[in-house]
Amino acid sequence: MSFTATPRGARLARRLVSHRLYEWGHPYTSRVNETLTLITGELVANAVRHGRVPGRDFRVVLTEGARTLRVEVTDTRAERVPPQSAAEPPGDAESGRGLLLVSRLADGWGVTRRTGAPGKTVWARLAVGGRGSG
Repeated sequence: MSFTATPRGARLARRLVSHRLYEWGHPYTSRVNETLTLITGELVANAVRHGRVPGRDFRVVLTEGARTLRVEVTDTRAERVPPQSAAEPPGDAESGRGLLLVSRLADGWGVTRRTGAPGKTVWARLAVGGRGSG
């Protein structure tokens, strides 16, 4: 689904992911739902803050595999690619911890350049034990 590259769009994307996870059998207060919703929140916040191109939306794709969930956030800003390894920011920094949080919560994450269009997709994968796992 596509969202406007605004704080409101980011909030709606987080809510959609949480709701979809609930529909797939992962209750709102489960570890899986809370963790993947938090990861999504960090990725969409980065898309709005660092990947925003005026007039262009960002896209969120959530997929469910046999034992994994994957969220992908695609924006149209090709020249702002996040570093592959998230480093700890200085202790007094007011930002810069989003990808560090993603790297610690997700079972894998990365960046893929879009083909046929400008931009990139930042994705994260979370292992799950089965439907409704907490």
